[in-house]
Amino acid sequence: MRNLRTLKKYFTRYKSQLGWGLLFIILSNIGMVYIPLLLKDAINILQEKITTESILFYAIIIVVTSLISGIFRFFIRQTIIVVSREIEYDLRFDFWQKIQKLPLRYFQNNSTGNIMAHATNDINAVRMFLGPAVMYSIDTGIRLIMVIAIMISLNFSLTIYSLIPLPLLSVLVYKVGKIIHEKYTLIQEKFSDLTTKAQENFSGIRIIKSYVREESEISEFKNLSNEYLQRNMNMIKYQAIIHPILFLITGLSVIIVIGLGGYKVISKELTIGEITAFIAYLNILIWPMIAFGWVLNIIQQAEASMKRLNKIFSEPNEIENSEQTITSLNEINGEIEFKNVSFKYGEHLPLVLDNVSLKIPKGSTLAIMGFTGSGKTSFVNLIPRLYDAIDGGVLIDGIDVRKIPLDVLRTNIGLVPQESFLFSDTVVNNISYGLRETHKEKVIAVSKVAAFEKDVSSFPIGYDTIVGERGITFSGGQKQRTSIARALAINPKILILDDSFSAVDTHTEEEILTNLKSFMQSRTSILISHRISTVKDSDKIIVLHKGKIAEQGTHEELVALDGIYADLHFKQLLEKELEELN
Repeated sequence: MRNLRTLKKYFTRYKSQLGWGLLFIILSNIGMVYIPLLLKDAINILQEKITTESILFYAIIIVVTSLISGIFRFFIRQTIIVVSREIEYDLRFDFWQKIQKLPLRYFQNNSTGNIMAHATNDINAVRMFLGPAVMYSIDTGIRLIMVIAIMISLNFSLTIYSLIPLPLLSVLVYKVGKIIHEKYTLIQEKFSDLTTKAQENFSGIRIIKSYVREESEISEFKNLSNEYLQRNMNMIKYQAIIHPILFLITGLSVIIVIGLGGYKVISKELTIGEITAFIAYLNILIWPMIAFGWVLNIIQQAEASMKRLNKIFSEPNEIENSEQTITSLNEINGEIEFKNVSFKYGEHLPLVLDNVSLKIPKGSTLAIMGFTGSGKTSFVNLIPRLYDAIDGGVLIDGIDVRKIPLDVLRTNIGLVPQESFLFSDTVVNNISYGLRETHKEKVIAVSKVAAFEKDVSSFPIGYDTIVGERGITFSGGQKQRTSIARALAINPKILILDDSFSAVDTHTEEEILTNLKSFMQSRTSILISHRISTVKDSDKIIVLHKGKIAEQGTHEELVALDGIYADLHFKQLLEKELEELN
């Protein structure tokens, strides 16, 4: 129950509704436990003299009492169950808010399917605890106390004997419940694997079809589904034990009442009406006993799910505003400086950037080149604080980025990542994603800069065309140009293009770069590319190698240096000549 205690703050928000729910539970149970007493009186009176008036009187009283009890039971659901849905909403919102604030590092180490399983299965399991489990725990507890109190008032010794089997029930339910908790944890883990597999297949369907791997994927999914089924079946076997045990033990209690109670009726210690009420009360106790086992299962499952959710809630955000944040700062100009910056992705992983120092003046264009894995993307990711340096500092306008408010920092940086991601929405909404409001004129203007406006004009409904999931209906070049337009739409002070022309032909690339020269005047630009043609006109070019700046200078200076850059330049010139010959 330790993990479920974290839900206390949610219950506190709705304490007034829960208070009313508690009152309705008490009133409903008063009506329910009063019915056997009416039955007792009716039988005792009818034993002496049967009259139509007596039968009608008790029949009406019992029906009215049942009706009142039922009305209060309706109100129980309108309070406690409704509150459970409200708390579910709050919990889901807090979960989503937490997920949005977690650093990129978390998503690199956890699969999408696993996170989706938390958002669906785990939250639903907790909701079952918040509603039915809480309601029936209080309901059955109050009913149990009321019934036992009345039974004792009728006959103490018979009550004690009839309740003898119940402690055994508690022990058995506890033991079985503990096993169910372990089984359910294994089920949730397998459900995460199943969700991950499904998500990967949906996202990678083109690759699956290209390599004719449909049958293989079907077979793997079938195996995972079978494992999930078997784990569920293992838990169900134990769940199936609980109900027969409950009925067996409550049945023993009824036998004791009939046997011992019958003897007391014969010896005039009890009346027929009282023994009838006793049996009615035992029948009322059957549901609390069953509910007790059912609620215990729900609690065990909710505990396992809440443990998984708490693990996410306890994850440090890492990248967030702090006490050092300069809250009065509301804009940046664009001068960037790296001071002895070192960075790595994990404590036991090698350095990706090693003691890098560099100054990028405002309004200049910096190009970054280097072999795969040299640290180019890691370098630019430190600027908008997608990650933080482990040593040294990244400064903008002389201020450490960790002191700049995150919203100010990121709304002034237009980042086009290596992998262009588009939402399943219209073209206009994808381009204006970073804006507070959609401005069609601005969207058209930045589309022209990104050399994308002609493409959009050829679409049947232009900018209102729906882009398929992840941009599946677009070519690679169209996706990249949409991403470039999206970055330009926010009117950034710093523009970062991370290999954003790889799927664009050289003619279109030249057109975009020409347009950017005018658009990015007095703004800072950073280009990452493997093409010399992309970077040759930059104010400064650096070559990263094994996390260090191996070379830096203009195109002409680096060619004259006859190092890594010059070697790449020579090879690309050779490739171009060979293409022209072919």
